[in-house]
Amino acid sequence: MTTIVLSAGGTGGHLFPAQALAEELLRRGRSIVVMTDRRGRESDTVFRSAIIESVPSATFAGSLATRFAAPLQILCGIFVSWRKLKQIEPSAVVGFGGYPSFPVMIAAWLGGFPTAIHEQNAVLGRVNRMLSTRVSAIAASFTLMRFAPKGTSFIVYTGNPVRPEAAELTSAPYSEPGEDDAIRLLVFGGSQGARALSELVPAAIALLPELLRRRLEIVQQCRPEDMEQVRTVYEAMNVGAELAPFFSDLPARIAAAHLVISRSGASTISELAVIGRPAILIPYPFATDDHQTANARVFADAEAAWLVQQRDVTPERFAQRLEMVLGAPVELARRARAARALAHPDAASRLADLVDRIARREAA
Repeated sequence: MTTIVLSAGGTGGHLFPAQALAEELLRRGRSIVVMTDRRGRESDTVFRSAIIESVPSATFAGSLATRFAAPLQILCGIFVSWRKLKQIEPSAVVGFGGYPSFPVMIAAWLGGFPTAIHEQNAVLGRVNRMLSTRVSAIAASFTLMRFAPKGTSFIVYTGNPVRPEAAELTSAPYSEPGEDDAIRLLVFGGSQGARALSELVPAAIALLPELLRRRLEIVQQCRPEDMEQVRTVYEAMNVGAELAPFFSDLPARIAAAHLVISRSGASTISELAVIGRPAILIPYPFATDDHQTANARVFADAEAAWLVQQRDVTPERFAQRLEMVLGAPVELARRARAARALAHPDAASRLADLVDRIARREAA
């Protein structure tokens, strides 16, 4: 049985596409080994039927002692990964970014194994940039707006595989709100919410015309420490709002929304595209290499979303934007279609095809 090694960091943005690829490869009869650091050692709940191998890794972020120890940890990780890869003899090794993938991919390169990296964002991440000239192929989710290596013949635009719950909603129809219908608004800011959105959105909604405000049905993700304040503001306006620190059924909530207000991380925009929903995207301003702005720019340029920079927005300006957007249901529907046009619902299959191709090519 052909064995494929996957290596991913510990965040959902890296794990979701790796999980989707693993499930597709398993359907094709491949054996899967996931190599990650000790934080991901319990990934067997994500990667069912996969063997999980732990390797040392490190980041240069943190205390002086952590940064000093990082090179030794990385070297140790490369050696451990090389030894494990020699034992496994995989047909291909695929990295999904994040610092835990670095020693595995360097070891695969040194060992002469067929390799590919997958980039979830519209900007190559730092680890993937360091690996980009050492791999057999780069799989990209969107057009790479910065840091693409020269000579793009080995960049393949596969799309970003999404979790099964989102993929199942690919055909969910979008119905724009009628003149007097309720307007369903979904607000979230990453896996743990975003304080900036908890402050901005209720304040802006308070400035909307009363007739428009009465029609709103809001679902909003908030940090636990912000919940009571946000609830108090909505109750004072008599606006119906369901608040929670986490929604386990977020893809279904996206599908039910007329408009999404969110950050623009890779998983978020990929699910917005696959489900096909219009959004106001407010990139997290401190994201590495400002990759969330690049992600949002892809959608804004395709007229699938509105891009709003946090540094430029006030409640007054955002209220004006909301009033304009919510008052144009035909435009909402058009942007929903534009979002779906950016999607690759078959991204997992396309990525698996790429892995199969590099494995066969290198074996020939």
